[in-house]
Amino acid sequence: MRVIVLGSGAGGGFPQWNCLCPNCQMAWKGDARFKHRTQSSLAISSDGNRWLLLNASPDLRQQIIATPALHPKGAARHSPIAGVFVTNGDVDHLTGLLTLREQQPFTIYGSRATLAQTQGGVFGVLNPDLVKRTPVALGETVDPGLGFSITAFAVPGKTPLYMEDANLVIGEETETTIALDITSNGKRVVYAPGVAKITDALVARVDGADALFFDGTTYTDDEMVKMGLSSKTAWRMGHVPMSGASGSVEGFKNARVGAKIFIHINNSNPVLCEDAPERGELAQAGWRVGYDGMEIVL
Repeated sequence: MRVIVLGSGAGGGFPQWNCLCPNCQMAWKGDARFKHRTQSSLAISSDGNRWLLLNASPDLRQQIIATPALHPKGAARHSPIAGVFVTNGDVDHLTGLLTLREQQPFTIYGSRATLAQTQGGVFGVLNPDLVKRTPVALGETVDPGLGFSITAFAVPGKTPLYMEDANLVIGEETETTIALDITSNGKRVVYAPGVAKITDALVARVDGADALFFDGTTYTDDEMVKMGLSSKTAWRMGHVPMSGASGSVEGFKNARVGAKIFIHINNSNPVLCEDAPERGELAQAGWRVGYDGMEIVL
């Protein structure tokens, strides 16, 4: 099983187009310690020929160009991309579907709640005669015919920003925010790019995985507030920080996982600097910081 990190950044990527936070300033200046990142997405394959995307980033066209495994081959019209599995309805996980509108057959997988956001409106450009939508229930295992099986499970999260209202609840485990447990030839990969809280059930679910790709949006819960970038904490955005007593490093410290990799990293996160002390702390705790083009073979 091959897993390629197409995009490792959070919404807006890195550097963010309108941002001059300390990290973005260094990235704009070309400091080699700050790798540029497109928005969060993975590609997974069991044979190297047919690929399933995990979320469809707004940067998908750029990501395809940067990834030879996803280039068209053979026929005049062809793509190795057989499908896309979307984990929530966030803009930075859905809008890349519009890049795939050029009369190419593929299947979109996701919860009924998330697939509903891909129906009608601008998503009408996806020809229903070619683009199949397959709803996946919580706990259901699906076989996309690509050499691996995928089980969807709920994680603490929240509704997408554009659907928030006065009744917003953060941390509920519903089909609005899911993670994926992917199995092939005895190997397991867990993909969870958006999680609001670490629970005992989540730790138990992750335990034994050969690789975990996990939400690394912020290092501390209040970093964006302290930097004057936002009034929202990580929790308010539906994300768990890396550090702290309730953070992901502490939460998964006893989980038996082969490779623990942070993805969906916000431009405010100090670990974007490759020689930052926070980066060293993650390494000591057994975590790696994902980057665009990173590949894991299991």
